Amino acid sequence: MMKTKNQYVNREISWLWFNERVLQESADKNVPLIERLRFLGIFSNNLDEFFKVRYATVKRIVEAGKTGKSVLGGEKAKDILAEITQIVIKQQSESVRVLRTIEKELEAQNIFIIDETEIAQSQEEFLKKYFLENVSPVLMTIILNDLTEFPVLKDTAAYLAVKMVMTNGDIKKAKEANHIRYALIEIPKGIGRFIELPKEGDKNYIIILDDLIRYCLRNIFNMFSYESISAHMIKITRDAELDMDNDLSKSFIEKISSSVEHRKISDPVRFVYDKNIAKDTLRFLKDKMNIEDTDSVIPGGRYHNRRDYMGFPSLGRQDLLYDKIKPLPVVGLSMEGSLFERIAKKDYLQYTPYQTFSYVIRFLREAALDPKVRSIKITVYRLANDSQVAACLVNAVKNGKQVTVQIELQARFDEQANIEYAEQLQAEGVKLIFGVPGLKVHSKICVIEREEHDQIKRYGFVSTGNFNESTARIYTDYTLFTAHDEILKELNKVFDFFETTYKINKYKHLVVSPHYTKSVFKNLIDKEIQNAREGKEAYIKIKMNSFTSYKMVDKLYEASNAGVKIQLIIRGICCLVPGVEGMSENIEAISVVDKFLEHPRVFIFANGGNPKIYISSADWMTRNLDYRVEVGCPIYDEDIKQELIDTFEISWTDNMKARVFSEKQDNAYRKNNKEKVRSQFATYDYYLKKQNT
Repeated sequence: MMKTKNQYVNREISWLWFNERVLQESADKNVPLIERLRFLGIFSNNLDEFFKVRYATVKRIVEAGKTGKSVLGGEKAKDILAEITQIVIKQQSESVRVLRTIEKELEAQNIFIIDETEIAQSQEEFLKKYFLENVSPVLMTIILNDLTEFPVLKDTAAYLAVKMVMTNGDIKKAKEANHIRYALIEIPKGIGRFIELPKEGDKNYIIILDDLIRYCLRNIFNMFSYESISAHMIKITRDAELDMDNDLSKSFIEKISSSVEHRKISDPVRFVYDKNIAKDTLRFLKDKMNIEDTDSVIPGGRYHNRRDYMGFPSLGRQDLLYDKIKPLPVVGLSMEGSLFERIAKKDYLQYTPYQTFSYVIRFLREAALDPKVRSIKITVYRLANDSQVAACLVNAVKNGKQVTVQIELQARFDEQANIEYAEQLQAEGVKLIFGVPGLKVHSKICVIEREEHDQIKRYGFVSTGNFNESTARIYTDYTLFTAHDEILKELNKVFDFFETTYKINKYKHLVVSPHYTKSVFKNLIDKEIQNAREGKEAYIKIKMNSFTSYKMVDKLYEASNAGVKIQLIIRGICCLVPGVEGMSENIEAISVVDKFLEHPRVFIFANGGNPKIYISSADWMTRNLDYRVEVGCPIYDEDIKQELIDTFEISWTDNMKARVFSEKQDNAYRKNNKEKVRSQFATYDYYLKKQNT
């Protein structure tokens, strides 16, 4: 295979290109206006998490004095940090431009986002009262000059850095003591970032909380005599990696809790500031906060924590939002009567959010109440805040069922929520398993055992996504309901592995990480290579969230060179470079970013005309292949096979929201002269049509 300098795309850089696709959605005039603001919030939230995790990891490599070339696609860690900062500064600038454009378009819709200089006299009384009743009581304000230690700033918070030039202070001698006072105001989180003012005629007015605080600065600092006062926003992002201690006397929950608590004071990795802040104020803050060269220092706009735009109020303007879809039923799987009776006869596939997630809840609720059910085993990675899944499991215990829950306490940014759920479930009598040392449990599986005719009959499901009714409204995911006994017996083996980690089971049907996923898929690729060389039909169609394993990239390059036609739909990171002569000319790759978050993992192999199809919880990332417990499941039902092929093809033909991966890495939209296809809308129409046939 021809080696080129473009053999791989660095995963961090590829992630930034993914987030640029999210930013593109906020700039797309075909997206409803308020939804565009929310995409801007998603872009900002993604970026925060990127710095907490990925940037922090590369920074650790640099600080350890290593190059990181072996894990960073041949590039030096220090160079990647510099490239990340460069890209992010450009993207942040673009996000500010997009925000200004959206605000102008909102004004055309009689929605005005005003700042503290635009408050009308008729609005003053309302805002002053709102500030005194809702904001002032929860405001955290710190005067910095006389502190011996600079306060620890939260990485989830935004702050106004306040500069006061004191009365009788010579501004030219601003560096001298007592002439300038600095303060920090933490933007409160519990009261909402966007304040709706009383409507005036058909005009809606909103003020951002930051600007209300600016408007009330004189009220806050009325005990000081100053000639001028200004406030500019700053925020920091901290390293979010969990550093586990080795204290054998602590339980696993205690260790995770301690590590999550330590995040609050972990090293900063990014410092973002309003580019209009005074130079002396910026210098003061950077000095006091010990901002280092390896930290990413980003000049930004007036407002930070733009992730809050995800919660921008709807204002009753449905015309500026996506139309809500009504989740459809799964054909043949009635909510009335017993699901077990239906599933005993054939497998069923649920595809959320096009179809309702309620089948998962209904399945667990039936298991909780059915006198014949003896046990329930399930994995939990992320649950909804008020989880019906958890309620069903507690209900099952109260009805005398043996319930075993494998809960992943290290689910990124859900650690605290999962600790609380673990404690609740344990208190109710649920048997908890905390996974495998050194491995995250990311599989999405459930098995129930039911006594039928003096024998144990098994039912269960395998999913590509979390058992979370909240995210199921916006994440696209497949869930297979099955009574296939051999598959379900193998799912039991996975649960056995959680408790007997030294015993490595063998699987005939399931594809299980960390022991088999890589080898099974490599063998399936080898089969396609062999078929291509023998002149048989040979193709590979894959849909995943991210693709970063260089070993699997190389395997697909090998298949491409053998003539295997490969189609990849990768929402996020893609380290493979498609369409390069002599390396990947038989590989095409696209990313679809739209209304819903594309989340399923589907693998389709031609297999000489008898396709082999799997759904899985695992992306082709090193962590999923080697350091997590993941489960992939074969699809044996011919109707479901066809359904998965159909929905893949709908995504593949997208020419409205698909971006093409290429050497240019320019996020170009796919353009062609074919009939317009917006795949998420077309997928819903596909299932709607199924209802009527």
